[in-house]
Amino acid sequence: MPASDRDHMLAAIASADRVRGSTAPNPWVGCAIVAADGARFTGATEPPPGRHAEVVALEAASGAARGSTAYVTLEPCSHHGRTGPCTDALMAAGVERVVVGTLDPDEKVNGRGVAALRSAGIEVSVGTAEDLVLDQLGPYLHHRTTGRPFVTLKLAASIDGRTAAPDGSSRWITGEAARTDVHRMRARCDAILVGAGTVRVDDPALDVRHVEGTNPRRYVLGSVPSDARVRPCTELSGPLPEVLDRLGADGVIDLLVEGGARVAHDLHSAGLVDRYVVYLAPMLFAGDDAHPMFVGAGASNISQVWRGRLVEVTTLGEDIRVTLEPGRRGGAR
Repeated sequence: MPASDRDHMLAAIASADRVRGSTAPNPWVGCAIVAADGARFTGATEPPPGRHAEVVALEAASGAARGSTAYVTLEPCSHHGRTGPCTDALMAAGVERVVVGTLDPDEKVNGRGVAALRSAGIEVSVGTAEDLVLDQLGPYLHHRTTGRPFVTLKLAASIDGRTAAPDGSSRWITGEAARTDVHRMRARCDAILVGAGTVRVDDPALDVRHVEGTNPRRYVLGSVPSDARVRPCTELSGPLPEVLDRLGADGVIDLLVEGGARVAHDLHSAGLVDRYVVYLAPMLFAGDDAHPMFVGAGASNISQVWRGRLVEVTTLGEDIRVTLEPGRRGGAR
């Protein structure tokens, strides 16, 4: 049975996934060129100032691109930036049909790419496997519509919600599998944000030494010692919304926040968290004197309790990773 449009788009999505974390401020896009004889050639966006996914795939296909169908996770660009328009490249290669996962909300694109292709007589369809593309490109789409990075708050705690013993000792609450998973998450983001207090207490490196990948940019709220392992880093100050605005302007699309408890509370209470990733270890401090995940005033009554939606629950060794996204606060949206 011949592969369907969705099958080819899945190949493009897989290509994009392999470069996530290396393309900012550009989106991690995948492309599959399917020749008239069914041969498939894939490509993905390169780190700036490299080629876009369409050009990578077209060059892999070479002459086989003439009369082909191109499957692209995100609408091809039609403007000049660091590279030339991908729409021009598709036209010049003789592509006859383009299948797009989702439109690009960037003001420089936003339907213009599709319009340019159709004006050139190329058949275009939009929306194939869009559910998967929207999930994969969620941080990029958020950045382009808000100007701020997509904020993932990572927390690790005992099953009773405590992050450290009363004396401050906390290594290691989670096991090796969970810690490796955190490094994998770091490798897929553009930057990490952490409070200066966490740096002074734990002196984290915030690198990806347990997995293959590139270390993300590191930002600290406050000032840290000159010999802190987190260096080189950028020290920030000011209201959190302004901090996120600055990071967005710096090209940070996908931001991972790793603490501490006050930073977590302030981001949460301001409604600035887009995803929560909580690692829970099968241990109990069994008291109210151990350190909590959040420090600051919480909901004063049950109607004000934050309620999210469970996205995923995964077992990692002896630990559990719980992923939540905002749902509703109290009884109203």
